[in-house]
Amino acid sequence: MPAYLVTVCSRHDPAEPDHLFLLDGDLDGVAVARMTTDLLHDPVVQEASWTLIDNLDDEPVAGVAGVFLVEIAYRPGVTDNEAESVRSGAARLGIGGLNMVKTLRRYRVAQPGDERDLYNDLIQTALRYPAGSGAVERRAWYAHLLHPPADHEPFVARVPITTASDDDLMRISQEGILSLDLDEMRAIQAYYRSEGREPTDGELETLAQTWSEHCSHKTFKGRIIYKNLVPPDADDTALPAEVYPSLHRLMRDDEIDSLIRTFLMAATRRVLEQRKSLDFAVISAFVDNAGIVAFDNDYEVSFKVETHNHPSALEPFGGANTGVGGVVRDVLGVSAQPIANTDVLCFGPLDLPSADLSPGVLHPRRVAAGVVAGVRDYGNKLGIPTVNGAVLYDRGYVANPLVYCGTVGLAPRDAHPRAVRPGDAIVVIGGRTGRDGIHGATFSSAELTHTTAEEVGSAVQIGDPITEKKMMDVILQARDRKLYSAITDCGAGGLSSAVGEMGAECGAEVDLARAPLKYAGLQPWEIWLSEAQERMVLAVPQSRLTDLLTLCAGEDVEATVIGRYTDTGRLVVRYNDMLVVDLAMSFLHNGRPQRVLEAHWYGVAPSKQRRTNDGHCVETEASNLLLALLAHPNIASKEPIVRTYDHEVGGRTVVKPLIGDGPGDAAVLQPLPSSMRGIAIGCGINPRYGRIDPYWMALACVDEALRNVVAVGADPARAALLDNFCWGDPRLPDRMAGLVRAAAGCYDAAVAYGAPFISGKDSLNNEYRDAEGRRTPIPPTLLISALALVPDIRRAVTSDLKEVDNSVYLVGITKAELGGAHLFDVLPQSSIAATVSRAQTRVPRVDLVQAPHLMAALHRAIDAGLVRACHDLSEGGLGVAAAEMALAGNLGLALDLRTVPRDPDVDDDLTLLFSESPSRFLVEVRPADTAAFETMLAGYAHARIGVVTAADVQITGLTGATVVHLPLSAITAAWQGATVV
Repeated sequence: MPAYLVTVCSRHDPAEPDHLFLLDGDLDGVAVARMTTDLLHDPVVQEASWTLIDNLDDEPVAGVAGVFLVEIAYRPGVTDNEAESVRSGAARLGIGGLNMVKTLRRYRVAQPGDERDLYNDLIQTALRYPAGSGAVERRAWYAHLLHPPADHEPFVARVPITTASDDDLMRISQEGILSLDLDEMRAIQAYYRSEGREPTDGELETLAQTWSEHCSHKTFKGRIIYKNLVPPDADDTALPAEVYPSLHRLMRDDEIDSLIRTFLMAATRRVLEQRKSLDFAVISAFVDNAGIVAFDNDYEVSFKVETHNHPSALEPFGGANTGVGGVVRDVLGVSAQPIANTDVLCFGPLDLPSADLSPGVLHPRRVAAGVVAGVRDYGNKLGIPTVNGAVLYDRGYVANPLVYCGTVGLAPRDAHPRAVRPGDAIVVIGGRTGRDGIHGATFSSAELTHTTAEEVGSAVQIGDPITEKKMMDVILQARDRKLYSAITDCGAGGLSSAVGEMGAECGAEVDLARAPLKYAGLQPWEIWLSEAQERMVLAVPQSRLTDLLTLCAGEDVEATVIGRYTDTGRLVVRYNDMLVVDLAMSFLHNGRPQRVLEAHWYGVAPSKQRRTNDGHCVETEASNLLLALLAHPNIASKEPIVRTYDHEVGGRTVVKPLIGDGPGDAAVLQPLPSSMRGIAIGCGINPRYGRIDPYWMALACVDEALRNVVAVGADPARAALLDNFCWGDPRLPDRMAGLVRAAAGCYDAAVAYGAPFISGKDSLNNEYRDAEGRRTPIPPTLLISALALVPDIRRAVTSDLKEVDNSVYLVGITKAELGGAHLFDVLPQSSIAATVSRAQTRVPRVDLVQAPHLMAALHRAIDAGLVRACHDLSEGGLGVAAAEMALAGNLGLALDLRTVPRDPDVDDDLTLLFSESPSRFLVEVRPADTAAFETMLAGYAHARIGVVTAADVQITGLTGATVVHLPLSAITAAWQGATVV
């Protein structure tokens, strides 16, 4: 069959890359000409030509003599969404016979090597040739792209392990990228000795996927031997054990059987036992693909947050792109309509010198640009608003960026079926299966090294949001028509995890020869384990199968029956007549030995940073510090990122990510147009505290997530939490101890606030090991996401100042705790002394006795309509919060630090201005409402510290002198001037 090349060039800008299209199939020149004219180019700004590839000559290229041309294409098997759009467009034009489309970009470079930053070798391939030549090489390369050589015929290999030594077992695990330890390999060996045979390659891969850290959470379910190797802190021992039970527990050595059961699930059970109201009741926690709470009597809301860290380190766009797609499918997996997305991103410093990069590590600028583009591409194309998130920068994330993606869903109450029945058909719908994504689960369960890209490049994927959008439409219709009895997504492990988990209680039989493939040449185990995107698996009663297949055909969604669920208790997978997998479900899901881990807590010495003077600063100094903090990448405006996301689509967004020029605290959504009930979505993250003590980091993250939703009008008594732990190697005792302390902090905080955990996820082994064996872990990082009920969206509050002469209150107490504070990033070295008292540099501590009641009181004031504006105090403390409220409302503030509620040992302006003590809010109140507001806050730390003014931010210090005086123009310029992507 003939193959054609279509070349599309800019009419006006020779620097623009050319767009090339390879078309293969039963086509003639008339069809290609019509596609070129009507589909592939815009005649106003582009010009196009086409030719048979066999007729391609070394034609001269005008205006590019003496340069090289570089053509870049996706590797065979990598999703090419533009090519799929061309195929779809041709069909709409009535042009049939188009078998294959490949899209390419052609760049001009001055000399060989200049093209290396134009593409990612993991997912793309390139051809470079001098302008005016290269026809022979191009014809051969195009043929390879259109018709990649297929592997040998399908076969099933047997892996000899029954007589293998321990060294051989570990070699098999390492060479196969199974990420299984010796105890696990011995358990597998014993199973096959009892079976009297050797495992197939598919069985080993299935066990590795099911037992992977990513899928089985074996660290969080392990037995932990915890040793506390430092004397208990006197301040900690003074805290009430009934409020901080886990903190007191960790003051001594302990043995913990499963972090998830001991701390996270136990917290949810305890909270639900104590809750007096069934409003916003928990429907599902730690069971389904997403956590679910009741929105009202008729609807439920689901929420899930996932990470896609390792893939984003290798291919940032694809990693983030598929991260969004995966978490959207988690919500579809509980039969809900996705209505909002979130993203929290952690990168290395964007100004990092290239010389500081280890070999094979992408520069943070490239990672950040790719990740943001990936999040934007998938969410915007799906029509789901991205409404909440955060972006952090730290050298600890240079080699291991973190990409948290979240989705909120809405569904009718009790519309999600969960009962797989023997005899149900196994139906896979959505995208086709390819080699992309293989070993994703096991790859994500291991550390990154300088050779990871070469070893597991197939784990990198590109998403196809258009296919997912069509699949989403099918699932929601199928749900309403009750066409399936259970559903899950093909996430980590692909068909292996989806079918294996759904059939865990009964059994399943699968014929992989029926699975639709992107291309020929996949081995059976690759089909089974592929994590190709945009696929879901449904259990469909035979009586509804025809209806489902008809629905899918009508929506142009591919649906294929690949097997059935059985009552045998075994997972049996064939490829035609070849047996690929035959495993007892009991061994697959319950045969993994419990991991035993050591945890040694050594404590962390407090940072020795403190001012050498008396702490009372002059106006110029404090003003400059405030401007420097506003320009700090962690604090500065993220508008260049946020504005690329659609946060309006769907029409549900009430409070948006940006408030004027300033930041919002949390998003508020109106899920149903017929109801004034809303939901607030917020988050808390602070890895700087994790470096000091992960226990207090956990409390701070829960506190931040809750105060964010409270600040916009949500009820803290009707809130639910999600936890996402990103950590280093848990096999190292110091890393494991920090993880234990963070999980313990989650328990104490959740119980104290009465906020249950409904879902969670861990991403471990976020470490980079270079060629010399040096290890670099990420900072201990915990993301807490909060979902809370807003009783009436008409009472929702934003952070922008509203009216001159309104009173400004500080709610909460300021303490002398500057550990991890951003202040030290901007203080001149000459102002930092060698020693300091511990009180000044300890990590901020959440008062679990007072904070929950303080937030409840503030919510009552907001619900009563007494609050005009509210903003939580976080990074940069009072000074930054005041500046953010001012620039958001384009109004000024006059504040007096002498009236700030504070501990007795806080006696300097810098601590009052920049302490990051938790559980604090800056609140605007009308003069007529101040008495009522103070009555509602009676008994909790609060004080009127100033008024709203027409312009400028002016702050008076403890001596009565002005310490900050800045015009709004300077504040806005600093806030918006940082490079964040």
